[in-house]
Amino acid sequence: MTAIPFVHLDDPRYGEALPVSPMIRRVVANNPSKYTYHGTGTYIVGHGVVAVIDPGPDNLAHRDALQRALVGEQVTAIVVTHCHADHSPLAAWLREITGAPTIAVGPHGEVGPVDDDVKIEESIDLEFAPDLVVADGDRVAGAGWTLRAVHTPGHTSNHLCLALEEESALFTGDHIMGWSTTVVSPPDGDMAAYIDSLRKVAGRRERVLWPTHGAPVLEPETFVQAYLDHRLQREAEVLAAVRAGTVGIDEIVRRLYAGVREELHKPAGRSVLAHLVKLRNDGLVATDVAAPWLDSEFHPV
Repeated sequence: MTAIPFVHLDDPRYGEALPVSPMIRRVVANNPSKYTYHGTGTYIVGHGVVAVIDPGPDNLAHRDALQRALVGEQVTAIVVTHCHADHSPLAAWLREITGAPTIAVGPHGEVGPVDDDVKIEESIDLEFAPDLVVADGDRVAGAGWTLRAVHTPGHTSNHLCLALEEESALFTGDHIMGWSTTVVSPPDGDMAAYIDSLRKVAGRRERVLWPTHGAPVLEPETFVQAYLDHRLQREAEVLAAVRAGTVGIDEIVRRLYAGVREELHKPAGRSVLAHLVKLRNDGLVATDVAAPWLDSEFHPV
């Protein structure tokens, strides 16, 4: 598999609003997990009149840290990359205390079956619906800063990246993370859309990527290409496994993720399912059910 040049952070400095560029501050929430790395990074863009990107989870300590960081600032935009519960819940509180609108592509899309025995992903914030809906290319601006919407469906159907034009920077949410690959979980997660969105970002020319989880990506062209190559190689491996007679997702995961911690095999199964749905739609594998799920069987065409 292609090696992705991840950079790992040692000290998230919880509760501090750390300047990470002339126009950007970052506050990391103390909500570490196998999906969030050290925690959710909330970004404050600008000075005096500011935008807040991904206010974060319903976490009292993080809320208090944001409130301290925003003393003396006028918040005019609250932007949410997508509405998983580690990104959007504090948007409602921030809107209430500032009057600023919440901005996103839309609410969460289709919700599929839930596994009772495992938490596959941070839970979904189904209560979130933005005040302002943006589309690809729309502009959100303040005093000295301009954010351009870059719709990147795949991780979720409503996933949004944001280009900060003044610094040639792209806030990537969970579309591209600094520490790990991204879970793509059907039915709202869509591998075909995700790969198309990776190609879309690969064609851009920002100098730095700011993910919600993990370190900044300082060489985007190399990093995103490795991210894309990794996905395409995994798809080829899934197809080869099916052609070799491996019909079930659990068996494919055991074969392809043998060196990965078992606690990550369930989310890996979701991504394998997403690859198989794409391969079925591409006419390369078949299954007997109209809406395949984790217990479905797949066969080569």
